[in-house]
Amino acid sequence: MRISTFKTLFLGLLLAIPTASFAYDKNDTESDKKFDPNEMIMHHVKDAHEFHIIDIDDKPISLPLPVILWTDSGLTTFMSSGFHHDDEGEVIVEKNGQNFVKYHEKIYQLEDGATSVSFDEKHHPTNASKPIDISITRNVFMMWVSVLVLLLIFISAARVYKKSENKVPTGIAGFVEPLIVFVRDEIAKPMIGEHKYKRYMPYLLTIFFFIWLNNIFGLIPILNGANLSGNIAFTFTLALFTFIITTFSGNKNYWKHIFWMPGVPVPMKIFLMPIELIGIFTKPISLMIRLFANITAGHIIILALMSLIFIFETVWVSPISVLFSLFITVIEIVVTAIQAYIFTILSALYFGMATEEEHH
Repeated sequence: MRISTFKTLFLGLLLAIPTASFAYDKNDTESDKKFDPNEMIMHHVKDAHEFHIIDIDDKPISLPLPVILWTDSGLTTFMSSGFHHDDEGEVIVEKNGQNFVKYHEKIYQLEDGATSVSFDEKHHPTNASKPIDISITRNVFMMWVSVLVLLLIFISAARVYKKSENKVPTGIAGFVEPLIVFVRDEIAKPMIGEHKYKRYMPYLLTIFFFIWLNNIFGLIPILNGANLSGNIAFTFTLALFTFIITTFSGNKNYWKHIFWMPGVPVPMKIFLMPIELIGIFTKPISLMIRLFANITAGHIIILALMSLIFIFETVWVSPISVLFSLFITVIEIVVTAIQAYIFTILSALYFGMATEEEHH
């Protein structure tokens, strides 16, 4: 284990030092664009219309994805490679008699007769409008990949149990079963109860494995920031499902504790009612923000540490940047599972609160 760790650190240093020395040259002319860490970090954290893999001799290599737009003329589709890696609105894609540009990963449709995009004082496009963008971005693509991976894992595990006479888990089933038992015995049963947990197990298992797998995908360098859990729309959707299930699972005792708290004086009941009512919505909001903020923060810290090499314009910062980046990456690997666990256990807690019977 120690030898493997040292090998990882050594290889990281070897890779980082030449990368730093060739990517940014102190003898560059003043006309070259100065390195902007904020722009680089935000570019890697936010969603994109392509997978930018690597640059070779200043030539970017990427995996294009389908661009699907709904405009006044109807549905328009083309590949993101049509923009030739431009993100500043300089390359125009002509499709179905319409002109499109991409600016900061947002696609705009130019007005009739416009040959280039113009901006106002705040650098917002003035002669272009945003069509409805339903493109397959890298986050959407990775979400589909994660769904396929999960289906493959659990269908394979189910086949193992089907073929095994003594129901002893082997192969992939041996890996999955302890995790399922953990969710059942350490999350569902304690939070919801022995008699009601089964109906919520499919949802709890789905969000646990779904969040965990996508968090892991977000750490793979070649995917270049396809961190689905770092997208607020994704965490909002998961939190919304938890909110809907909690609301429709609520029994008489649950709603009585919200609108007319038993066992307290009437003035306190009137005071507590709006607080409890607000709490119905703050719970899923906290779920949404916690997952989004923790995953995004980890990526930003790693990228900020690597940016030190280019900010100080020296390779001597490389060992420090790489060592600290590796340290944060190890923490991030643990956080991928912790955040999936926290989201699942809090969802189970809310279900348990909604279904708890009145104590006499």
